[in-house]
Parts: sequence; structure tokens; C-alpha cells
Amino acid sequence: MEKVIILDFGSQYTQLIARKVRENRVFSEIVPFNFPVSKIINASPVGIIFSGGPASVRGENVPLPDIRIFDLGIPILGICYGMQVMAWLLNGKVEEAKKREYGRVELFVDRENDLFYGIPRKKFICWMSHGDQVAKLPSGFVRIAHTLNSRNAAIANFKKRLYGVQFHPEVVHTQYGKKILNNFLTRVCGAKKRWRLSSFVETTVSEIRSRVGEEKVILGLSGGVDSSVTALLLHKAIGDNLHCVFVNNGLLRKGEPERVRQVFQKSFKINLHYIDARQRFLKKLKGVIDPERKRKIIGEEFIRVFEEVARKIGNIKYLAQGTLYPDVIESQSAFGGPSARIKTHHNVGGLPQKMKLKLIEPLRFLFKDEVRKIGHMLGLPDEIVYRHPFPGPGLAVRIIGEVTRSRLDILREADAIIIEEIKSDGLYRRVWQAFGILLPVKSVGVMGDERTYENVLAVRVVHSLDGMTADWVKLPYATLGKISSRIINEVRGINRVVYDISSKPPATIEWE
Repeated sequence: MEKVIILDFGSQYTQLIARKVRENRVFSEIVPFNFPVSKIINASPVGIIFSGGPASVRGENVPLPDIRIFDLGIPILGICYGMQVMAWLLNGKVEEAKKREYGRVELFVDRENDLFYGIPRKKFICWMSHGDQVAKLPSGFVRIAHTLNSRNAAIANFKKRLYGVQFHPEVVHTQYGKKILNNFLTRVCGAKKRWRLSSFVETTVSEIRSRVGEEKVILGLSGGVDSSVTALLLHKAIGDNLHCVFVNNGLLRKGEPERVRQVFQKSFKINLHYIDARQRFLKKLKGVIDPERKRKIIGEEFIRVFEEVARKIGNIKYLAQGTLYPDVIESQSAFGGPSARIKTHHNVGGLPQKMKLKLIEPLRFLFKDEVRKIGHMLGLPDEIVYRHPFPGPGLAVRIIGEVTRSRLDILREADAIIIEEIKSDGLYRRVWQAFGILLPVKSVGVMGDERTYENVLAVRVVHSLDGMTADWVKLPYATLGKISSRIINEVRGINRVVYDISSKPPATIEWE
């Protein structure tokens, strides 16, 4: 399979680069900046991309790759900091720019080259974000584009197929950015663009069947698209040797337990073990306030439940999970910056170190929109394919402070109203996520001429492509008004509703 390896230097756009490469039907994989050269050779990539990053090559203890990477004969594209790394390591000169460039900047193409092939204009808008600049080119390099403030805004060593751009072609603000990446993949790397999600399904099913053989696999099924697609891939590969476990931990949204049993037991005829563990989880969470402790407790308890069910079924050797690429990236970072570890994900860092089951994670290198496309291919109903992402620890991380049965009931009812009104106004599939957060704050209110002192609920609605970055949605006032009115009137225990207008970064999508 054709592959492009992306070395991550901590850029907030690294995952976007990976997505854009895949949109060009070439598989991409993100690895740490110090990924061993021997492993790169074994992976046989058609090309390598250096991401941007927050560091300066002029500083100390900065992320740098093994210099031998330039001797592999593999085409390399350096983006922003990645271009400066290339110039620095190959004995060019990088210095602080007299004028930093941020945002939209006009780029002037100076020389015909494969990277800018087919671009109809000799000047276009690109997206810049840098304070350093390449002042002197390494031996064998030429300038192929400049801006008014950066005389070396794009460089190339045609003989060695090394290219660098100071701007970010992966963002939509750069005109012809998609064309530039496509040119690197096809004209520079010679990629045939044969990767498709359908081929991913076939390959994954074959790999699972080969790895598992006649053994049994246990899967925690939540009803979300990630675990649902994982279940269907495994069922396609090993049939009844798949045992799905639906754990009702008391932290789920309204109506979810009933719907999951309906879809997977009756529609897909999958082995489904329903476990009522509500009391068990609540007991473990009693008095716990710290969000990281909540996540670890819930993750460990999930595994304990799985292991108990596995013993009852007998001879279970594998645990399958719907881990996605953003989960992996946010939990394991190569370097500081926006891609640094943000929180422990239930499917990744929250697992006990001495887990007795071997892991199968067929979606580990996919983004959410790719998983949804696979769900369609496998026949999942739209209500599951387009269901908003839901955290592994469930409502526990949407209750700030202690998790109790009464607080869960309050949040569950409020959350259901949010979703109902979002759907009613035709907005559900136009936003990434909509939910409520129950705050450990009470406020004074008036109901029926009587003073109240009850909970505050925050409403969070965001738009995103893959969960790595997100912006708050400017919901119509009428929609917000209906949500607030219904919650205050219908949910006992809430007398005030507020709207979260924070983006990610600097905030995260979830509050905990």
C-alpha cells in the first residue's frame, strides 16, 4: 500500500496534513519527528512530509529528525518549521525575520517546478504563520517562490526531490493548496493514488481474520459509530466468534440502552451481552471529583467487566476497541505544542497496564469522517452513522464534580432536550457535537413567584471536521431560546442555562 509518512514537529495542523493526503487517495501516517530511519526504510513510503511546529531551529533542545533521512532518496516536503528544519540541517541559514508573517499573504512564483505545476496564476494567496525565515539556501537548492517579506518562501532541490514551503498548503486559506499537495504526491513522489476506504475494509477484514483465526473476540459496544463500525468489521471477519458487550454503566444518554439492543440484536444478529452495571460504576465514582481519576476509574472498570464476561464466555483472547486516530494523537505526543497530550482518552491511555486481553483496534488510523463513510458501506442506519461523538466515560465527564444518580438524571433529561431541539430545527447533521454540561454551581431564580436555588447547565455546540480543532456554533437565537425555555420548565433541578462560546484550542470540546 502506498504511504506517505508525516513527521510531527508539534503543529496544530499535522492531522490536517494527514487528512489532505488521504483525500488525494494516498494513505498517510503520522509519526514522531525522531522516528528511526530504519523504520522509515521498512515502511517504504513514497514520500515524507515534515509538519510545521511551534519551535525555532535556532533554540535549544528543539525537535530535529535524523539527518540521514535526507540520504534515503525519498521525496520530502517541509512545511513552515519543517522547511526551516530542512534548510538548517543541510547547512543553510535560518534567522529571525525582520517582519513576521501571520495570516493571508501574497505569494509570487519565481520558477516553473513540479510543486506549482498547473497553477494558473504566478501569484496567489497563501497562509503564513512564522517568525523565522530561511536567509541562506543550502547547497543544491533554488528559490521557487517569495513574498514581500520572505525572499525564500518556497525552495527546492530538484535533483534530490527535496521541497520546502514556508506557508501552509494544507489549510483552506491557501489558494491552490490542495493542488500543491497533489502535485507533491503525484509529480514528485510518483504516487498512483490507489488508496480507497473500500480497499481498507477488505484489507482490514482479511487481516482480522488472519490474526484472530478461530479465537473469540470481545468488544465493548456503545452504539456510537466508532464501536458500531468496529463491531461490523469484526462480525464480517469472524462471525459469531465476536461477542459484543453492552455495559449499561448508568452514564449513558436517554434511551441509548434500548436502542442499542434493538439495532444490534434484532437487525444485525450480533452476539450481544447486556450487562447492567449501573450500581457498580456509581459506587466506584462516589466522591470522585478529579476528571482524570474519573476517566481512569471508568476505563479500568470497563476492562474488569469485560474480563468477567470473557471468563463466563470462555477462551476469549482479544479485546476490540473503536479507537480513532485523534484519540491516539491526543494521548501520545512526540513533542510539545498543540499536538501535545491533552487528556487521557478512555480508549487509549485509560487502559490498565496489566490488561489480560490482547487489543484489536481496526480504526486506529482513521478519522471520524472516514469511519462514517465505512459505516455507510457496511449498512449502518443514519442515526448511528451520524450520531454525535460521545466520550468513552459518558456523562461522567459532563458532570463537573461528583457523579451521583440524581445529577445524572438531571443531565440526561436536559441533554435529550438539547438534541431534540437541534434535530427539530434541522441542525443536527450540520454540527459536530451538541450536549449539556451540569455545573457544580447553583444560582438564584424565580419560579411561580417563589425563590429557587438550583443548578446551572452549560450548553455546548461545536463544529469540527475531526475533533482536533473545533469552533463554537452560532446557533439561531430562536433555537437557543427553545432549548433554554424547555430545560428550565421541564427539568427539575435547573433554573439557569448558559451557552459556551469557546473554541478548541484553547479550550477542549469536553469540559473535563
